Amino acid sequence: MYPMTSRERLIATLNHQPTDRLCVDFGAGFQTGMGAGAVHRLRAAVLGDQSGHRVKVIESYQMLGEIDEKLRQALGLDVVGVHGAGTMFGFKNEGWKPFTLFDGTPVLVPGEFNVTRAPDGGWFIYPEGDIRVPPSAWMPKDAYFFDATSRQAPLDETKLDPAENCEEMGVISPEDVQHFARVAQHYHETTDYGIYMTLPGTAFGDIALVPAPWMKHPKGIRSVEDWYMATVTHRDYVQKVFEVQCECALKSIELLAAAVGDRAQVVFVSGTDFGTQTGQFCSVKTYRELYKPFHLAVNQLIHRLTKWKTFIHSCGAVAPFIPEFIEAGFDVLNPVQCSATGMEPRALKREFGRHLVFWGGGVDTQRTLPFGTPDQVYREVRERIDILGEGGGFVFNSTHNVQSNVPVPNLLALFRAIKDSARS
Repeated sequence: MYPMTSRERLIATLNHQPTDRLCVDFGAGFQTGMGAGAVHRLRAAVLGDQSGHRVKVIESYQMLGEIDEKLRQALGLDVVGVHGAGTMFGFKNEGWKPFTLFDGTPVLVPGEFNVTRAPDGGWFIYPEGDIRVPPSAWMPKDAYFFDATSRQAPLDETKLDPAENCEEMGVISPEDVQHFARVAQHYHETTDYGIYMTLPGTAFGDIALVPAPWMKHPKGIRSVEDWYMATVTHRDYVQKVFEVQCECALKSIELLAAAVGDRAQVVFVSGTDFGTQTGQFCSVKTYRELYKPFHLAVNQLIHRLTKWKTFIHSCGAVAPFIPEFIEAGFDVLNPVQCSATGMEPRALKREFGRHLVFWGGGVDTQRTLPFGTPDQVYREVRERIDILGEGGGFVFNSTHNVQSNVPVPNLLALFRAIKDSARS
């Protein structure tokens, strides 16, 4: 086969067509990236001594590091990401300033990334960088990413108003449309990478978004526990929230489809987790009744207006939901958590490989990658490529983000295995 460009490789993969080699992504999405510490050490190992270089933390909630162009080329990556200008904490990725991680890694963070010390020695971070209001997230001492803090006011269940959970919802602004269009056009015209775009406002019930860490004083049902309970005990409330969200999302999709067009090849739609390590967060019936109609509406509009393929990220044991995801119009499943119950890769490929592109699952990020030997990493990567890559329809990525504590020899073994698979 003739050598493909990265964009041609991604398009062929998304359409289950043959490619000259495996399509590889690290860093295009905020579910397919690397912790800033891992990027820093991998960059030094691959490119040599980079004294004075500081990796940008481009996703402050998960503390993901930017994979810059030099490293992207060195690693043979195929996909770049287009995202909103803001962060999960309500400030923009601009005004970069130096910062040091717990382990001493030097990085750059946005100018309004402001933290204070927590009682355990960890960090509190604040919405819009405003330390005068309660913190919206906390990173424990020596941890690698933030978790949302509970800021929910006491609930009066006789006076619940769905509008309070819709306070942050709206149609994408003209400025944000221009931002997406400008970045997509830049990548499309100046590179040959495949382009992955994160759609705003389409992740119904994503538990990372429910606490609204970007808002100073969120109202409504905002605690993780109460939200999950509300999908059962206050189904009408959640339904009304989703209806408002969907109305805004469909209008935003129309604006982005007109502005971005077919410069993007794949779009992130949902990051709602429906699986745990050993089971499900809700029943298939609940998904079918509560979530699926909104996923279907979004996917149908996208497929009517564009050539974009649609991407769902859902962790854990989601095998029982996969037929529903397919019927809802999703084209891509991530992260393919093969360590979870019922997620055996051969069975997944056999049953669903004709209908879904698998994006991820290339190596276990809970055990093998952080704690295995380089040889174990190499063998698992080669095995997953053989299984999930058979017949096409597989974008290589690890099972969720690579954490900052992964040893560099293991990362080098991962990329060596990818390169060796192209020769076999």
